[in-house]
Amino acid sequence: MRGAGRAILFAAVLAAGCRSTAGAPGPPARVVVLARAGSAAVRVEIARSPQEREHGLMDRTRLDPDAGMLFIFGESAPHGFWMRNTLIPLDLLFLAEDGRVAAVVERQPLSLEVDDGGVESRYVLEVNGGWARAHGVGPGDRVRFENVLF
Repeated sequence: MRGAGRAILFAAVLAAGCRSTAGAPGPPARVVVLARAGSAAVRVEIARSPQEREHGLMDRTRLDPDAGMLFIFGESAPHGFWMRNTLIPLDLLFLAEDGRVAAVVERQPLSLEVDDGGVESRYVLEVNGGWARAHGVGPGDRVRFENVLF
């Protein structure tokens, strides 16, 4: 096989390979927090839509130690959170558009109090309660997003 025929065969093999892996999961989405005390990575589920953001981590009884949820908003603003039907204690890291931790709120489950961390944020990272303190995370620290599609 020569020239154009070879190129067509190669393209067909490549396309077939792409189709077979199209449903395969890619690398996990992560938020790496670069705190003064060191860095720590969190595998995140993404909440983009209003429905996903409203439901968040409600009704769950556990969250892996290195897991969390990243809430992505369309604009920077005060984004209030309440924890109705949130059965596990969570810390909320309010993140500015530039990747800076703007505020950390340590929360208890089942709170109906609305809290926005007192700041404008573009993203909010929910992690297990006590995670921020254990990793020395506070305002002014930075985050890096890995494999997060905005």
